[in-house]
Amino acid sequence: MSTYEPPRPWIASYADGVPDDLAAVSGSLIDIVAASARDYPDAPALQFFGRETTYDELQQAIDRAASGLRALGVRAGDPVAIVLPNCPQHIVAFYAVLRLGAVVVEHNPLYTPRELRKQFEDHGAKHAIVWNKVVSTVQGFPADLAVANLISVDVTRAMPFLTRTALRLPIAKARESRAALTERVRGTVTWETLVGSEPLPASHPRPSTDDLAIIQYTSGTTGTPKGAALTHRNLLANAAQAQAWVPSIERGKGCVVYAVLPMFHAYGLTLCLTFAMSMGARLVLFPKFDPGLVLDVMKKHPATFLPLVPPIADRLLSAATDQGVSLTGIEVAISGAMALPHELVVPFEAATGGFLVEGYGLSECSPVLMANPVADNRVPGTVGLPLPGTECRVVDPENPTVDVPAGSAGELLVRGPQVFSGYYGKPEETESVFVDGWFRTGDIVTIDDGGFIRIVDRIKELIITGGFNVAPTEVESALRQHPQVMDAAVVGLPSEHSGEEVVAAIVADPASDVDVEAIRAFARGILTPYKVPRRIFVVDELPKSLIGKVLRRQVKEKLLALSSGS
Repeated sequence: MSTYEPPRPWIASYADGVPDDLAAVSGSLIDIVAASARDYPDAPALQFFGRETTYDELQQAIDRAASGLRALGVRAGDPVAIVLPNCPQHIVAFYAVLRLGAVVVEHNPLYTPRELRKQFEDHGAKHAIVWNKVVSTVQGFPADLAVANLISVDVTRAMPFLTRTALRLPIAKARESRAALTERVRGTVTWETLVGSEPLPASHPRPSTDDLAIIQYTSGTTGTPKGAALTHRNLLANAAQAQAWVPSIERGKGCVVYAVLPMFHAYGLTLCLTFAMSMGARLVLFPKFDPGLVLDVMKKHPATFLPLVPPIADRLLSAATDQGVSLTGIEVAISGAMALPHELVVPFEAATGGFLVEGYGLSECSPVLMANPVADNRVPGTVGLPLPGTECRVVDPENPTVDVPAGSAGELLVRGPQVFSGYYGKPEETESVFVDGWFRTGDIVTIDDGGFIRIVDRIKELIITGGFNVAPTEVESALRQHPQVMDAAVVGLPSEHSGEEVVAAIVADPASDVDVEAIRAFARGILTPYKVPRRIFVVDELPKSLIGKVLRRQVKEKLLALSSGS
């Protein structure tokens, strides 16, 4: 472990009230809700389509669900898959699993069967808490992946009765008959049965600070599932860092957080779940971002703290303008996952009267590493300053033990209490991303005299679209399965709406008439919608190195030229 202590020029740029460092955390994530339930038992913890759950009610539901899981055989250290959209049951399930000392494994409920299966193959969970519309997918896994205990969740049961009967859930693809739903959940335990258990005894052993809490999947650069193993310490520290970054928002003082980001994603999980619960906040849950639903809530409970991505900020601002709804009251909006255009910041801050600042993080870092100060000295175009307790270095990518001269571009290395210890079950991959205890982010950055960090390039070839990571190799593999596609290369091209859009160059079978839309439709059967190429260009050949590796940078330059018509 390196004892090197790099300079910390960013400390001088911290906003008033932000500490230089943080005390070491203790306890576990389950203490977050327990503390808020103790201090604010009657305060609203969750709001879902108008229905409220107090902190006391939330704690009781967690204790009952934990007891139900224990009765099903869940034990400390067991991975438990959660495949749910944003809903109250998701929060209860998350903390109930942790209460037993078991490990949460989050999943995108809109994944294709192939994508979901790949992650189950990696973690091997035998217990799963699943949206009832995904149950049949999990039940269809091969025998060696069979889930022993499958808990089926009807998220509409958490809605008010009138809403449940009148509202069609935005993320539902089609209304299903009662018979179809009954068939789908056959062989499962219902959520209502689980939370109908007697509460877990207070004497039941609790997890410790350094126990594994979550396996958070990140695409990496190969498309192969890699689960970042995050401990209670990692996630507690990141929630505390977020709290320290916004000293103007006081715990227990009516903070309102909007969960418009999916909580299966590391960004949404920390800022919309652990952070919100640690603040004793009202967490308003949206299964999917819908500007109309968000604006309806704004009228009565404006968001104090709003984590988002630029496309959400843009759509919300446009909808508010069109509908004449005020956004006043949004004190702090944190944008991540892609570059934040300054031309969006100015009107958004004018409309809200608050701040819209950019941050940066990685799943391996729980995920937040840095953010612009919530103050007038924020610097547009940068991802801000390292959070308290976070250290950074800029090194030569070819020799990461050597720091580059001050102000020069190099690879960003980080360490801090929120940085993970490795990938679940993958020691070789873990070893490759650490240098003397420093985590290699794979991003090329510069740090100015004030400590502000600017990302100038990515070593990793991930495409970031709409806040989600897409591994080019995964999309290329899907395209090559089409009989007309001889070869494929996938890159990200700039998009004003989603940061980047997935674009493909294919070499087609010369003996066939190429139908690009048919190829896209084929890809939709394999990939989640955001991974499907928005555009496909047919080319004669792909540029490759002497050893046959596709040169994606050259592909990107060619497609940029084709896109511009030059």
